[in-house]
Amino acid sequence: MSRPSDHFDSAEPAESPTKDSDGSDVTLPKLGLVGWLRWFWRQLTSMRTALFLLLLLALAAVPGSLVPQRAADPNGVTQYFVDNPDLAPFLDKLQLFNVYTSVWFSAIYLLLFVSLIGCVVPRTKHHFDALRAKPPRTPARLSRLAGFTTREVPAPAAGSEASVTAASVVESARGLLKRQRYRTVVFAGADRRTGREIVSVSAERGYMRETGNLVFHSALVGILITVGVGGGFGYQGQRVVVEGQTFVNTLLAYDSFNPGRFFSDSQLSPYKITLDSFSASYETQSLKAFGQPTDYTAAVTTVDASGNTAQNDIKVNSPLQIGGTDVYLLGNGYAPTITVRNPAGDVVFTDSVPFLPQDAALTSLGVVKVPDGLSTQVGLIGFFYPTQAQADTGVYYSSFPDLQYPVLTLNVYDGDLGLDGGVPASVYSLNTDTMTQLTGGSTGVKSLELKPGETVDLPNGLGTVSLDGVKRFASLDVHHDPTQGWVLVFAILVLAGLLTSLFIPRRRVWVKATERADGSVHVEYAGLARGDDPRLVEAVTALADRHAAGFPDPAAGGSADLSTDEAAAEDSAQPEPGSSPPDSKA
Repeated sequence: MSRPSDHFDSAEPAESPTKDSDGSDVTLPKLGLVGWLRWFWRQLTSMRTALFLLLLLALAAVPGSLVPQRAADPNGVTQYFVDNPDLAPFLDKLQLFNVYTSVWFSAIYLLLFVSLIGCVVPRTKHHFDALRAKPPRTPARLSRLAGFTTREVPAPAAGSEASVTAASVVESARGLLKRQRYRTVVFAGADRRTGREIVSVSAERGYMRETGNLVFHSALVGILITVGVGGGFGYQGQRVVVEGQTFVNTLLAYDSFNPGRFFSDSQLSPYKITLDSFSASYETQSLKAFGQPTDYTAAVTTVDASGNTAQNDIKVNSPLQIGGTDVYLLGNGYAPTITVRNPAGDVVFTDSVPFLPQDAALTSLGVVKVPDGLSTQVGLIGFFYPTQAQADTGVYYSSFPDLQYPVLTLNVYDGDLGLDGGVPASVYSLNTDTMTQLTGGSTGVKSLELKPGETVDLPNGLGTVSLDGVKRFASLDVHHDPTQGWVLVFAILVLAGLLTSLFIPRRRVWVKATERADGSVHVEYAGLARGDDPRLVEAVTALADRHAAGFPDPAAGGSADLSTDEAAAEDSAQPEPGSSPPDSKA
């Protein structure tokens, strides 16, 4: 079939058509840059995205508990590199040793913050408008709603002066609803077909549900803000203190220090802590738990900024609070007091050196560096055994963490300690690349072995070394967070808001009364839940039963005051928790 001469073929649509609800083709317009940005913003600020980001943040924090963090345990990070030389550099590239300051954790943190702000602000405005608005008009067909039920108010007996109207019936229902803390409004009209009066009351309650929801999300925003502010203005530092030593809260006194971005030296309160003694108790009765610690106590003397002196004990999970900081007991171990003398008998080194525990029985490893006073620089790598035992292979180990049979073994090195080059080096490690081993290992010379009070000669006539005694040390973690109180407040608000949003129902209830030709009144009851409300039907039925209890008894020829039924009033006067105060409007 040929086309007419004036036929014109339209251009093909740029977008592939889709089907409308009636089956017709619809060509969707292009979104464009603004449209895509608006779509992304709506997705980001949706409640579903906020909850997903909150879950993702919790999952992102998991690696922080699986591997040591530089901010909390720098020595643990160093040891992790020693124990896992292949895996540790890869994890470091992923920032897993700095989880809470990493780029990916910060990105999730900021996205969650923006999502919550964008979700809470519009909902707050909408909720504020809902609080000021009247309850909605009564639907025309209550039979379609939940819990629909009806009651009949009989006509007064013949000759009785009493009268029952739709208005009086609804007014009595309104009184019951107000006692249950509903906001109410009365609507009046006429039936189009019969012209008879129809009066209804619309009631609503449970605004605290949405209020609790908003409090929950607003408190989450508060926690994010306070954690960020606390991280910026706070600081955390570690210091190993040996018995008898004093720690002064100055920047140079810390072994490691991790300040916040906005930290300044003026935040350090001038106080000092002296470790008087450290005591530990271990399990000795149960063979299955033999040697396990049961209690640690660090007895300290503190002097605050005002010069006040106090005696305190620091225990695990029982920090010392002083100068706006919390001082935690992070670890402990032994610090053998080692003295090195030259051939003339002059002391060239003496100190209580902290040895780092290597196992649960406190087999400990330590390093002594003697850069001056001898004919050459000397380094000592030592193992300390609180209760020395010997395996079948001849290897020493500690069988119990307390001081029962303490022994110190030392491997001696001489050469260049690497201290003159100005390169920082850990006091807990010794670089032996430029040094010669004099005892232990493949030298054929037995390692030096000392008990408390003993002195032995160093090889090659370098001098002597003695073990003068053994002290305990405590590793203290000093933590300052200016927002701790606010975090607690917001955490309580999060819990309160969550419980409120879970257990307070949001519901609407309607009562409609229609007058009939015989003088009786037909009453309808129905409800509608805003969300999940399994007790809505029960609540509507209970309202209908209480209301019907005040209907007049035609057999008695009298009438009842529908608005002051004492029994119904006493029962209905108990408000449900969290409901809004009555706001009656007629």
